[in-house]
Amino acid sequence: MVPVDAGVRLPVPRPRIVARSMPGRPGAAVPEPRGGDLRTRTTVLLMLAVVAVATGVRVWRIDALGFNSDEAVYAGQAASLAGNARYADLFPVFRAHPMIVQIVLSPLFRHGEADVAGRLVVAGFGVATVLVVYLLGARLYGRRVGVLAALLVALMPYHVVVTRQVLLDGPMVLFATLTLYLIVRYVQDQRSIWFMAVGAMLGMTMLAKESSVVLAAAVYAFFALTPSVRRPVRAGLLAVPVLAAVFATNYVAQHLAGRSDTGRNYLVWQLMRRPNHSMTFYAETVPAAIGLAVLLAAAGGLWWLRRDRSWRETLLICWVAATAVAFELWPVKGYQYLLPIVAPVAVLAARGLLAVPLPDRLVLPRLALPGRAARPVRGFPVPRRVAGRDTRTLVRASATAAVVLSLLVPTWLAVNQSDNATFLAGSGGIPGGRAAGRWLAANTPAGSRVLTLGPSMANILQYYGHRQCFGLSVSPNPLHRNPSYIPLPNPDSALRHNEMQYIAWDRYSAERSRFFSENLLELARRFHGRVVHTETVTGTDARGGAARVPVIVIYEVRP
Repeated sequence: MVPVDAGVRLPVPRPRIVARSMPGRPGAAVPEPRGGDLRTRTTVLLMLAVVAVATGVRVWRIDALGFNSDEAVYAGQAASLAGNARYADLFPVFRAHPMIVQIVLSPLFRHGEADVAGRLVVAGFGVATVLVVYLLGARLYGRRVGVLAALLVALMPYHVVVTRQVLLDGPMVLFATLTLYLIVRYVQDQRSIWFMAVGAMLGMTMLAKESSVVLAAAVYAFFALTPSVRRPVRAGLLAVPVLAAVFATNYVAQHLAGRSDTGRNYLVWQLMRRPNHSMTFYAETVPAAIGLAVLLAAAGGLWWLRRDRSWRETLLICWVAATAVAFELWPVKGYQYLLPIVAPVAVLAARGLLAVPLPDRLVLPRLALPGRAARPVRGFPVPRRVAGRDTRTLVRASATAAVVLSLLVPTWLAVNQSDNATFLAGSGGIPGGRAAGRWLAANTPAGSRVLTLGPSMANILQYYGHRQCFGLSVSPNPLHRNPSYIPLPNPDSALRHNEMQYIAWDRYSAERSRFFSENLLELARRFHGRVVHTETVTGTDARGGAARVPVIVIYEVRP
C-alpha cells in the first residue's frame, strides 16, 4: 500500500465500457450512459422498495367501490367466455374490442362475481409496467434514471387509478412499454430479431386495445426523424407480417365464430360516434393526473440538456406526441386513452431531475425605496458543499423529493375516495352501483326487466343484478349506438304492456343528459312509480352543508 500523501499519483479509473452498438455503426462500443453508477445490490434493493410501493397503492382498498360501466362489460364478457350461465345472455362475447385481456380474466369469472380477483390481475399488469419502465430508463440513461422513473410511475395518480380497475388500458400500457423497450434494443444492437419482436409486441398491444394502433405512427415518425439511426427496411419486411399475424387472430376468431360482421359494425359505430367531450378535455384532466411537477421536470430536462440531445429524446417525444395528437383529433375522448405516454414522460422527468442545473452565482434584487430605483445587489457564489455534501446533489434530491410528494398526496387521496357524488368515466368505480344491483338480484323476481336512464347504469345493474336492462337514451339509429345495446323505440308502450317492471334513475347519467332524466322521471310518475330502493352518498345540500345525496333510485312501476 502506498500512502496517499507520499507524493505518488494514484491511477484514475477509466469509465466502464459497455458493448452496445452505435446507431449506424454495428459493433462499436460506447460508454455506459451517465448516471448508471448504482451498484447491482443497491439497484435490487431500491427496486424492491419501488415494487412494494407500487403494489401497495394499487391494492389498498381496491374493493371499496363496485365496477363502473366499462368494468362491468369486460368482466361480463370474461364470464361469458368462461361459460358462466348468469352472464351469457346479458353480455355477448364479441364486443367493441379484442379479447386478449378478457381471455386472461375468464377463468376467474367462471362461477360468479370476482371483482377483487379481476382487479388484482390488472393491478399486477400495472406493477409489471413499473418494472419495464425501470428497464427502459436504465437502458436509455442508466440505472439511476431507471429507478427514479419506475418510482414516478409507481406513484403517478393517472397510472395508479386506471390499473386499479378491470379496464383494457392497464395491460395495453404494459405491452406498449415493452414495445418501446424493444425499439431501444433494436437501435442499440441493430439486430433484426429485435425489430421482429417490436412487430409482435405491437400486435399484442393492439390485441389488448385496438386504439393503440396509433403507436405505429410513433414508430414510423421516430425512424423518419432520426437520420442517424439505420432504417430497418429489411427487418421491417419481416416485422410487418409478424404484426399482422398477431393482430389478425382477433378477426380469425370472429370469423370462426360466425360473427365477422361484429367487427365491421363496431368500426362504423366508432367512426360515426358524436364527440363526448370538448377539445380541451385532455388539457383539463390529464396534466393534473400525470402530475404538473412531473411534466415540468420532463420539459425542464429537455431544455437544460438540449445540447446532449440524441435519438433517445426523439424516440420518447415521438411516442408522446403521436399518442396525444391522435386522440386529441379523435372526436371520442376517454380519461384513460393517453395512458401510453406515462412511461416516456416518467423517463424524461427522471432524466431532468437528476440533471437539475445550479447557477454559479445568485443575484438578488434590492427593494425599491421611495424616490429611489431598485438596483440588483452584487451576486454571491453558490457554495459547492454544504455540511460536507455536494450542493448540487442536495438540490437535486430536494427537487426529486418534492416531485415524489406531489404524486403521493393525490394518489393517496384518490385510492381512499369511495363516497362521492361526482364521477368521471374511467377514473374509478361507481358509488352505489354494486349495492343497487345486488338489491335487484335479491328482491326482484327472476326475469324482471329494468329501464335505466342510459346504457352505463344498465351495464352495472345487469352485472350485479342479473336482470336485463334497457337504456332510455340508446338511439334507435344503428349509426349512433353501440351495436351491443338494444334500443327501446317505444318505452311508453313497453311499460304499458308490462314489459318493464322497474325504472332505475341515477345521478351520474342525469348530469350528462337532463332531457332523458326528465323523460325517465315522467314515465315513473305516469306509471305509478313507487320508490322501493335508494342509494345515497355523501354530498352537499343547497346551503353547502354535508348531506346524503341520492345517486340511484329504483321505482317499481305498473301499467
